[in-house]
Amino acid sequence: MRENGLKMTEFVKVFDLEVLNRGSEYETSRLTITDVNRPGLQFHDFYDYFDPRRLQVIGKAEVMYLKGLTEEQRRKCFDNLFLYDIPALVIARGLDCFPECLESAREHEKTLLRTQETTVDFTSHTIEYLNRVLAPCVTRHGVLLDIYGEGVMITGDSGVGKSEAAIELIMRGHRLVADDAVELRRISGQLIGTAPEVIRCYLELRGIGVIDLRQLFGMRAIKVESQLDLVVHFEPWDQTKFYDRLGIEDHFTEILDVQVPIVTIPVRPGRNLASIVEVAAMNNRHRKFGYNAAQELARRVDLRADGGKI
Repeated sequence: MRENGLKMTEFVKVFDLEVLNRGSEYETSRLTITDVNRPGLQFHDFYDYFDPRRLQVIGKAEVMYLKGLTEEQRRKCFDNLFLYDIPALVIARGLDCFPECLESAREHEKTLLRTQETTVDFTSHTIEYLNRVLAPCVTRHGVLLDIYGEGVMITGDSGVGKSEAAIELIMRGHRLVADDAVELRRISGQLIGTAPEVIRCYLELRGIGVIDLRQLFGMRAIKVESQLDLVVHFEPWDQTKFYDRLGIEDHFTEILDVQVPIVTIPVRPGRNLASIVEVAAMNNRHRKFGYNAAQELARRVDLRADGGKI
C-alpha cells in the first residue's frame, strides 16, 4: 500500500488529466481512500454525509443542472464545495469549465482537472486503480506460481528446494508469478500476488544463479499476477513429527485477515516435490468445488463398517 496515499501528481500522470488549475496543495495532496463522489447533492447544499477526502467528479448530468442556474447560484455551488479540503475536482467528458468554477477554484486555491473519458468510465477506472494502489499490502518470502489456474505460494526456509520445485513446474507448463519476494494485496476480500517490478520474470537457482524465464521459456512461463488460493509449506523431514496422512481437516494460515488453505510438505531426498505441489493444487481446486477425497473415503469406510453397500 502506498504510504499515506497516492500523490495527486502521480494520479494526474497515470490518467493523463488536463490541469485547469493547480491548487496550493497540488504537489503534496494525496488520495487516501478508494471512493469517488459526484457532488450532485452538494450542489443542493446537502453536506450532512459528505466526505471531503473523496475525489470529486462532475459529468454531463451535473453540468446540465448547473446550466439551469444563474451565475451567482453556480458560483455559490462551487464556493461551498471548495470550502472543503477536497483533493481535486475533475470535469469528465472534456466538458467546458464554467467560468465561475475556474474563478472559485483559483480563489480557494483548489485543484481543478479535466478528463476526456466519460463520467462512468473515469469513475470505474479510478476506483479500480485506487483499489489496487491503496490496498493493504504485505511482502512474503516464497515462490508464487499459477498451477492449473490455482495460485500456489511455496514457502519454507532458504535452500529447502522452493526454486528447484518451481523450475520443474515451469518446465511442465505452469507459470511463475514471483520468486523470493511475493507482494500480496487484499482486494475485495481476495489476496492478489505480484512480483516487485525489479525482479519480475527472474528466478534464482543455487549453483546456476539468476535466470530470466522470459528469455529462456518465453512469455508463456510468466504471469503478472495471480490470486492466492493455496500455501504449500516445505520443511525438512522430521521423524519425530506427525504429518497428516488423510487430510480430512483443512488447515489455514491468515494473511492480511484472509484465511488461506495451507499444506505442509516434508522434504527429503527422493520425493518429487513438483508432482506433489501439482497434486496439492488440483486437490485444493476439488475442495473448493465441494469434493474432499479424505472425507469421501471416511464415509465409505464407515458405510462398510455398518454393513452397508458402497
